[in-house]
Amino acid sequence: MEARKALRLGGYDYSAQGVYFLTLCTHNRRCILSAVGRDDLGAPCVCLTEIGAVVDRYIGSIPRAYPNVAVDCYIVMPNHVHLLLRVSPCDGAPGSSRPTALIPRVIAALKRFTNREAGSKLWQRSYYDHIIRDEADYTVRYNYIRDNPARWAEDEYFIP
Repeated sequence: MEARKALRLGGYDYSAQGVYFLTLCTHNRRCILSAVGRDDLGAPCVCLTEIGAVVDRYIGSIPRAYPNVAVDCYIVMPNHVHLLLRVSPCDGAPGSSRPTALIPRVIAALKRFTNREAGSKLWQRSYYDHIIRDEADYTVRYNYIRDNPARWAEDEYFIP
């Protein structure tokens, strides 16, 4: 059996103040979260499934569960989710948890609670992350998320 490639940046503190672009894919890339269609004016729109609505609700709860984490932008696509999470300095007790585990902990909780409510395994084992380096990088990722429904047919995750 081939060893899994480590996806996290070795030695990086994933609780450090900053912005993180994350992509979570559904198990076997099943299109179970939403459908991409057109609104009355012909603009691309995302219509959430029941499971997609659960995911949407839990994404909305991230700032309540983790007060130093804000959701700047996100999209629930048919078989994946893109998020921009912003981590602010934490006022919590120093050393109360492994600091490098914050972003992985947030994603693990999101996956765990959505799996539990859906009653099945929704997600692939890991996720993609990118640490935002500057304002230009942020703008590119923000626009990518915002424009994702319009580009669905050309998306690397698209399944006809």
